[in-house]
Amino acid sequence: MEEYMPLPKKEDWRTIAAGFHQRWNFPNCCGSIDGKHVVIQAPHNSGSQFQNYKGTYSIVLLAVVDADYLFRVVDVGGYGRTSDGGTLANSCFGEGLRDSTLDLPEDVQLSGGETRGPLPHIFVGDEAFPLGVNLMRPFPGTNIPREKRIFNYRLSRARMTVECAFGMLSTEWRMYRRVIATTPSTAEWCVKATCVLHNFLRKSTK
Repeated sequence: MEEYMPLPKKEDWRTIAAGFHQRWNFPNCCGSIDGKHVVIQAPHNSGSQFQNYKGTYSIVLLAVVDADYLFRVVDVGGYGRTSDGGTLANSCFGEGLRDSTLDLPEDVQLSGGETRGPLPHIFVGDEAFPLGVNLMRPFPGTNIPREKRIFNYRLSRARMTVECAFGMLSTEWRMYRRVIATTPSTAEWCVKATCVLHNFLRKSTK
């Protein structure tokens, strides 16, 4: 499946970042990241590994989505009991993020932020993900200064692309609206296939 969704290279990341800047007014963003629980039947002799916080059994689709709702990175198969942050840490993408081996573009100076110096390219996620050099999340709390509220609003708009993409999957394929009665490994391939088909359909209708 990887040959149909290769990991983006530096120029790809740069194009994705330009899309987020133009469409969502969020510069240096290489993607929105989130996890989706895909409900499956309880695997035999699996204990509680696949049991999630809702009490159902699931595998996790961890995805990075661009400004046009296209899946650019997917990691499927994380145990349902694992948090989004834990799924990221255990994924190849998370390893590349930690080791700085994702071939992200060089830091750039942002217009209006000259005093801050060159800033890194980043991914945006919700509170479930850890803050890092290349991973941004909202400021916590509600009683925060206006500047931080504006930042959270901008980040939320950019981050919603991945949630919208997940919503499209559920609309396009009924398997996401019921329990997938198959083994976890088969379910993984089904999820990967729908992500590739989703991209194909969106590109073909442009």
